[in-house]
Amino acid sequence: MTRKERIILFLLACLNFTHFLDFMVMMPLNNYLTPYFNISPRQFSFLVSAYSISAAASGFVTAFIVDNYDRKKTLLFSYLGFLAGTIACGFASTYTLLLAARIAAGVFGGIIGAQVLAIIADIFSYERRGKAMASVSASFAIASILGVPLSLYLANIFKEDWHVPFLFVGGLGIVLIPLVIKYIPAITGHLCDTEARIAPLALLAKIIRTPAQASALFFSCLLMIGHFLIIPFITPYLEFNKGYSKNLIPAIFLVGGLASLVSAILLGRVADKKGKLPIYCWSVFFSLFMVLLITQMPAMPFSVVLTIFAAWFVFATGRALTAQAMISEVVKPEQRGSFMSFNGCVQQIGTGLASLIAGFVVYDDHKGKIYHYEWLGYLSIVVLIATIILAQMIFRKVDRRSGPEINEQVQPTEIN
Repeated sequence: MTRKERIILFLLACLNFTHFLDFMVMMPLNNYLTPYFNISPRQFSFLVSAYSISAAASGFVTAFIVDNYDRKKTLLFSYLGFLAGTIACGFASTYTLLLAARIAAGVFGGIIGAQVLAIIADIFSYERRGKAMASVSASFAIASILGVPLSLYLANIFKEDWHVPFLFVGGLGIVLIPLVIKYIPAITGHLCDTEARIAPLALLAKIIRTPAQASALFFSCLLMIGHFLIIPFITPYLEFNKGYSKNLIPAIFLVGGLASLVSAILLGRVADKKGKLPIYCWSVFFSLFMVLLITQMPAMPFSVVLTIFAAWFVFATGRALTAQAMISEVVKPEQRGSFMSFNGCVQQIGTGLASLIAGFVVYDDHKGKIYHYEWLGYLSIVVLIATIILAQMIFRKVDRRSGPEINEQVQPTEIN
C-alpha cells in the first residue's frame, strides 16, 4: 500500500469515526434522554429510526446521480450537511426539535457511508479490499474505544448534559474539512467509461432484474436488522434490569471497541487470504451465543459482562467487514457508486426497521426496567441464521474468484 493510499484511508476512517460516533452515541444516551424528555421506549426508538429512515431516503434519491460526479465533491457536500444536522442536535431544547435535527443529520449522513465504501472499492482491487475495508471497521472500533466513552464523560462533566456529545462530534468534523480538501484527490476514474454507464432508472431496473445484486441488497438489509435489534436497549437493560451503574456503561464501548479494532486488522488480513465467506459464516455463528448471553444475562461480575461484549464486538466486526467486501464485488466499478448508495439505503432501512421493531416489542415500567428484551434476542438469532444461508447462495462464486480473474474484471479506479 502506497503512502498516498494510507493517507486517503486514514482520512476516510476519520470521517467515518465522526459519522459512526454521531449514530452510536444515541444508544447510551437512552439513559439520559428518556428521563430528560420523559419519553417511552417507543418514542426513543423514533429518535434512532428517524436518522436511519431519513438516511435511507436520501441514499435512495442520490443513488441515481452520484456516479455523475467526482466522489470527493459528493462526500464533502454530504459531510457538511451532516455536520450542520449534528450541531443542531447539540442545541435542541425539545423532543420535537431533536427529532427534526436527527432527520436532518440522517438526510446527509445517509450519503457518506456509501461514498466512502465506493471510493475504497474503486481504489483497491478485490484481493486487497479486505484490508482496506478493515480501516472502515477500525474507525467504528475507535469510535467505541475513544469516542463514546469520551462523549459520555464530557456529558457527565457538564452535569449529565446530553447536548455536549453532539457538539463534540460537530467540532471534530469541522477540523477535518480542510484536511479532506487538501489531501483527498478527485476521484473521477469512474466518469471516464461513459459507454459502460447506465441511466439511473435503468440501473435500478437492472439491479432488480439481476439476482446477485438484488439478493445482495436483501442480504445487507437482513444483516443490519439482525445486528441492530438488540442494540437500542442495551444500556437501559444493563442499568435498570441488571443493576449496573450508568458510570460503567462507557467501559463496554471501550473494551468492545478495543476488541473490534484488533479483530478488524486481523480478520481483514485473514479474509483476504482464506476467503471472505468462511470468515463471515463463522463470525455470525459465534455471535449467536453472544446474543443469547446479552439478552438473557444472568447475575455475573461486570468483568465477565465486559468479556461477553468484547467477544460480541469481535464477531460483529468480522461479519461486517467481510459482508461489505463481498457485496461490493457484485457490481462493475462504473456503477459501484450508485449500487453502494442503494446498499447504504437498504442498510439504513434495516437499522430503522430494527429500531422500530425493538421499540414496539419492549416496554418499561415507571422505574425504567424493560420487558421482553429476550424476544429481541430470539428474533435477532433467526435473522442472522438466515443471512448465513443467503451468503452461501449469493457469494460462493464471488469469493472463489482470485488472482488474474479478479484483476481482469475489477480494476482500481484512476485517482486524479
